[in-house]
Formats: sequence, C-alpha cells, structure tokens
Amino acid sequence: MAWFCLIIAGLLEVVWAYAMKLSDGFSRPIPSAITIATMIASFGLLSYAMRSLPLGTAYTIWTGIGAVGAFALGIVALGEQASLMRIGAAVLIVTGLVLMKLSSPA
Repeated sequence: MAWFCLIIAGLLEVVWAYAMKLSDGFSRPIPSAITIATMIASFGLLSYAMRSLPLGTAYTIWTGIGAVGAFALGIVALGEQASLMRIGAAVLIVTGLVLMKLSSPA
C-alpha cells in the first residue's frame, strides 16, 4: 500500500506543478486552488508512504516521478523542447528511480 500511495503522490506532484504553471503566479483562482489541493494531497500521501518506506527512497521516488512527469507534460501539453540531451537526462532519472526501488528493502 505504501508504494501505491507513493506513486499516486508523485503523480499528484505532476498535477500541482502543471496547475502552478497555469496559475500564472497564483493570479488565476482555479489553477491556484488545484495547485494547493493537489499539493496537500501529494504531501499527505508521501507522509503516509514514509511510515514504512525509508526516507531516502520515498523522497527520491516522489521527486523523480514529479520531475520526469512534469518534463513529459511540458513537452506534450506546453510544447517545450524535447532535445536529445533533455530526454537522456530524463532516462537517467528513471534509471535511478528503478535502481532505488530495486535496492529498497520494503
């Protein structure tokens, strides 16, 4: 259950990052509210997952899902650049996440 909550927390991090971008510096109410609500939910699920997962593993996986997810969403939804170097960096992050999961005792 902790891993499931951690993955959902990471996906919610992608949502709040995207909503924060759409909030235009918190000047738009609906994206701002979505940002705050999904931040709270994401942190809550991360906190729950940390009850049984090691800090380093949980935090790394959470931020990694958020980073790679926001990167992918930026390319798909916002038309951001998809250069070979940026994609390579995302692949390295995903590789690190897989290794972190494989090395976790929980």
